[in-house]
Amino acid sequence: MTAFRDALRDLPEAVFADLLEGDDAYRLVLDLPGVAAETVDVTVDGGRLRIEARREKSLPASFRYLSEERSLFLDAELPLPPTVDGTDATATIRRGVLTLTLPKSATTEGTRVPVEGA
Repeated sequence: MTAFRDALRDLPEAVFADLLEGDDAYRLVLDLPGVAAETVDVTVDGGRLRIEARREKSLPASFRYLSEERSLFLDAELPLPPTVDGTDATATIRRGVLTLTLPKSATTEGTRVPVEGA
């Protein structure tokens, strides 16, 4: 859990995050203004959570950028606690707020693999 919490501190300054813990799951809430379901990708693989998100902006033809401070492309990879089971993870995004629910597994121990003799 500590590595997960510490990794959140390394997110870009433009991304605000809350991490919550319940009996059965962790919930990660990220503010990603301008990001929609079509422009975000979330995967859980090998004990890591990967979030890729981008904000779509349109530039009117009669304008040009003098300063661009609202760019957002997030490519984050976070280590998950060993108790997280990514199989039933869920994600929703509403009004630029991404909410991830990461269920905890029933056991905190490794899975025993049966070994057969030859």
